[in-house]
Amino acid sequence: MRHPSDGTLRRLLDEPAGVTDADRAHVANCPTCLSALAAARQDAAISAAALAEPPQVDVEAGWQRLIRTIGDPDPVRVRAPRARRWRAALRSPVVAAVAVVALVGGAGAAAAGNWLQIFHTERIAPVTIAQADLVALPDLSAYGEVEMTEAANVRQVGDAAEAQRVTGLPLPRVDRLPRGVSGEPTFQVGDRTSAVFTFSAAKAEQVAAAAGEPLPQPPAGLDGNQFRLTAGPGVAAVWAAERGVPNLIVARMAAPTAYSSGIELSTAVDYLLSLPGLPENLAAQLRQFTGDGTTLPLPVNARYLTAGTTEVHGKSATVLTSRDGVLAGVVWVDAGTVTAVAGPLTADEVLSVARGLRWDR
Repeated sequence: MRHPSDGTLRRLLDEPAGVTDADRAHVANCPTCLSALAAARQDAAISAAALAEPPQVDVEAGWQRLIRTIGDPDPVRVRAPRARRWRAALRSPVVAAVAVVALVGGAGAAAAGNWLQIFHTERIAPVTIAQADLVALPDLSAYGEVEMTEAANVRQVGDAAEAQRVTGLPLPRVDRLPRGVSGEPTFQVGDRTSAVFTFSAAKAEQVAAAAGEPLPQPPAGLDGNQFRLTAGPGVAAVWAAERGVPNLIVARMAAPTAYSSGIELSTAVDYLLSLPGLPENLAAQLRQFTGDGTTLPLPVNARYLTAGTTEVHGKSATVLTSRDGVLAGVVWVDAGTVTAVAGPLTADEVLSVARGLRWDR
């Protein structure tokens, strides 16, 4: 017998009389379902506590905290609680909506010195990550040193004209707002941010030893090689409800670009995907992009989100929808710029906004 769905497990908590005797008997004798039921009970408790009183939300401060979390270079602080932070973040429609925008942050800076450009984004493709794999995923700092070299400095500005002046990225016009969204947006901008990752064979060997496996021989020149990712500037229009909760976000960022101090992308990716500790299902999906140099993988937590593809303005687009139907987002790349539309809306509503965007000429 198949395991009952997440919806059935939640109904056991909220409306047990609506669950069949067969499903109840299965759950009572299935360790996997009992564990999932405990997680659902914890989620319900968190949601109840969060809704006990109206939230006072500071959108700008929340966005700043999210970006600091994504780019936190401190391995001691990042490694242990990272999975818990993402599980909590993806339970929140507000944080998840902002994450859709922040995670596809772009880059357009020219390489400096002897940096070799190894990646530029022409398209985005979803990569599904199971909950168990997400928990097991090693932190990047386990394989080397991560240094944030430029901060994003996300902040609110007065109007669209100032946002364009600061970032050089004009926002499209939204001709028709979806139901429940009204008023004028506020505008958030972010400066360019950059990080440098230095691969360490010694650190990777420690990970391999902990997994009880030998470390594959690194390609010549990989040990100590640096990889640089620049992101931004970016701009977002945010339509918020009375308490500051985003009802709709339309954002644009220059598409991500990565550089290397010497190693080619395909060489680095082939080796990194062979290292112990990376879940095989995830590695298999990422291998599809080996040597591509133009496709940006977008991680999707399969427990909370589903992903699909469609077209927006003639370009391939990725649609993300929360499994509870509360949140949706769509993201695509056009002429070197990433555009994202997200909010606590249906996928059809988000796509209607995206396809209706107009650029003033």
